[in-house]
Amino acid sequence: MTSRTRPAGVAALAAVLLAAATGCTGGSGGSGPDAGAATPKTSAPGAAGRPTAPSAAPGAASAPAGFTLVASGDVLPHDSIIRKAAEDAAGGGYDFRPMLSGVKSVVSGADLALCHMETVYGKKGGPYTGYPAFKSPPEVAAGLAATGYDSCSTASNHTLDDGAAGLDRTLDALDGAGIRHAGSARTAEEAARPALMKAGGATVAQLAYTYDTNGYPLPEGRPWAVKLLDERRVIADARAARAAGADVVVVSVHWGTEWQTEPDERQLSLGRTLTASRTGGRPDIDVLVGTHAHVPQAYEKVNGTWVIYGMGDQIAGDMINHQGVFDPRGNQGSIGRFTFAPPRTAGGRWEVTRAEFVPQWFDTRRGRVVNLGADTGGDARLAGIRDTIRRVVLSRGAAEDGLVMGE
Repeated sequence: MTSRTRPAGVAALAAVLLAAATGCTGGSGGSGPDAGAATPKTSAPGAAGRPTAPSAAPGAASAPAGFTLVASGDVLPHDSIIRKAAEDAAGGGYDFRPMLSGVKSVVSGADLALCHMETVYGKKGGPYTGYPAFKSPPEVAAGLAATGYDSCSTASNHTLDDGAAGLDRTLDALDGAGIRHAGSARTAEEAARPALMKAGGATVAQLAYTYDTNGYPLPEGRPWAVKLLDERRVIADARAARAAGADVVVVSVHWGTEWQTEPDERQLSLGRTLTASRTGGRPDIDVLVGTHAHVPQAYEKVNGTWVIYGMGDQIAGDMINHQGVFDPRGNQGSIGRFTFAPPRTAGGRWEVTRAEFVPQWFDTRRGRVVNLGADTGGDARLAGIRDTIRRVVLSRGAAEDGLVMGE
């Protein structure tokens, strides 16, 4: 991220799975010392948007339940965002819950919700900074948890903005809020474990990678601290996650070209390679979700696997592009929502039976995320933003593969 803002303006898995996960090299970092799968959210049977398992024949074992997964874009607290969180806390620190309240129903309504925490956290009490070297209030983690997020990718070009200390504080705060994480790690053991979570009847792994760390070197003696994007590593980690018990593997990637709506050649090439990777005829990766470009990018089904090239920013101040002017696209984004059904045959793939995008916009004047998939109330401006996002999201033919706009 090289943009700036306008001033002021999951129950544990069996021990054998834990041993397999710990023994694998190159796995994605998990949350804290417990490598087990996080406890799934509870929900009423047959809740809207969630598949229910088919009835088993009398005397037969019940089929595993399906689940819904949502993923959203960059959480990027600029100076103006930090000030707004302080205002919302009314003198009691920083409160990020109001900012995210507009999408809470989407996030908390999913069986598993993934965010992208682009920045690192400062010490409790500050000081906190925005662009270019971010140090965000650790209260962000509490806001994300209250919204319903279960895990966050933490690999970005800003992961080392405050060195190893910032990385450690961030993961400590996420642990404290009960949020899993993937992409950065405090220890080699943590880096070698995939983040495993339960959703419906599935065990889901989140892996995360970044293209760079803005030139900041990896901390001395900690070459595993941040997962850097390399296709061979991603595939190896995905296979290790399967060996550790993952039924579904989600890969979060911080990639692409800032301010470019179309995916660049690196994104397209990596997307093809990663989705083509198979073991025993089964894809190694089940969903690929991207961040970093600060603008909405397309969704596309590649080799039978859904790829979101870029979800845009979820929280950010007024964004200034490379030409030095305010670019409203920097506050536009989408949330991907995928409904998974259990495999029809033992050892088969969990299939996406419904794919949706929920357009969203961050209103920097009010400091609130707005769900544009809901009724826009006849507001022509909101309808225009929603339609702009929709055109981009569908620009590579995703509608023909069944992608629809959700609420």
